[in-house]
Amino acid sequence: MLQLGTVVYRPNSYIFVEDTPATDYFLIIQRGNVRCYHETFVPGSAPYMLGAGDFVGVISCMTGHTQNETVVAATDVIAIVVKRTQYSDLIAQNTSIAMKIVRAFAKNMRQVNDSLTRATTNKTNIESSEQLYNIANFFENNGNEDAAVYGYYQYLKKCPNGLYKDDAIRHFKALKPRTTQPYLEPDNAMLRGYNKGNMIFSESQPGAEMFIIQEGVVRISKVVDGKEITLALLKKGDMFGEMALLENKPRSACAIAHEACKVMVVNRANFDMMVSTQAQLISRLTTTLADRLWTMYRQLVNTQLSDPRERMIDMLALQIESKKISAPKGSTCKTSFTPVDIFNLCALDETTMPQTISLFSRDQNVRIVDNKIEVPELPALIKQAAFYRKQNYKHSMEKNNM
Repeated sequence: MLQLGTVVYRPNSYIFVEDTPATDYFLIIQRGNVRCYHETFVPGSAPYMLGAGDFVGVISCMTGHTQNETVVAATDVIAIVVKRTQYSDLIAQNTSIAMKIVRAFAKNMRQVNDSLTRATTNKTNIESSEQLYNIANFFENNGNEDAAVYGYYQYLKKCPNGLYKDDAIRHFKALKPRTTQPYLEPDNAMLRGYNKGNMIFSESQPGAEMFIIQEGVVRISKVVDGKEITLALLKKGDMFGEMALLENKPRSACAIAHEACKVMVVNRANFDMMVSTQAQLISRLTTTLADRLWTMYRQLVNTQLSDPRERMIDMLALQIESKKISAPKGSTCKTSFTPVDIFNLCALDETTMPQTISLFSRDQNVRIVDNKIEVPELPALIKQAAFYRKQNYKHSMEKNNM
């Protein structure tokens, strides 16, 4: 039988502190109010209050990453303590709590994704159905006819009288005989197979399915300023597409078979059934969303660092922390990243690449061996990156107060 404890906090007590180690529990507020805020500058964020029925500390608890925000008791607070090992049992007994967490994460991810897009491209996310045509046209011009055919089809389906209707019809008819793109329309099969280059779904397309990879690799990407920006490469066991299913909004990115793959399809009916019968699936979904949200917050903070070398140091630390790369104390941490990989992840001006990589490579906590990055003392690098984030926040506050 599930037994949950409670904890009491007095006004102004710190409950969680940003950048401190993860706890093995999160809290559901039973009575009182807490104030949540970031101690590093996160674009688009502001302090906010939570009260009875809300939850805090879930992201860090479920991922094992450092706390992503500071939480302070604004009044006397009584909270229920839920340990990570108890979460599946909690889902089985009270599905509504788990779904409240999952839906809150999905909403936060879309907001953070919009902020991240603005911070890295000075543009806002486009949810217009006309964007489907632009994406199809991009993939055709870059040699992926499978993705182009899929995009043109989805555009014509969504915008039968759209601005680019005639062009889309002409391109679709010319390309279709030459492609192997499957599933222009969803079927009822729970398992789908895709060849390399096939599009699983397009940015700006309506969506009512999520996917779990059974074999192969899937690339999640966005088309920005005539370039395809890779957001993630997902492998066996990873989930994707859940945000459109949870929020009933257009897809925020494209999903393309990076290599031949098979995916399990979860539609809304299947999802609702799984919520009530498969607690482990919802637990995995919570962890997946929490992990992505933690990473996205850190990426947002990274965009605010003004020094390119410091951004690269912080991005390297972020990649190591997010992938939970470790090394025995006193030994060198060897990564698979090249300096160019880290530079590109920072979305820095390409004209500054030689100078920035040169400065990065000379940092005391970085070594370049056979064009791969090694870290002599991992804790020192993590501490260095945290210092840069705090200093940047301090300087930002000083400027705002001038």
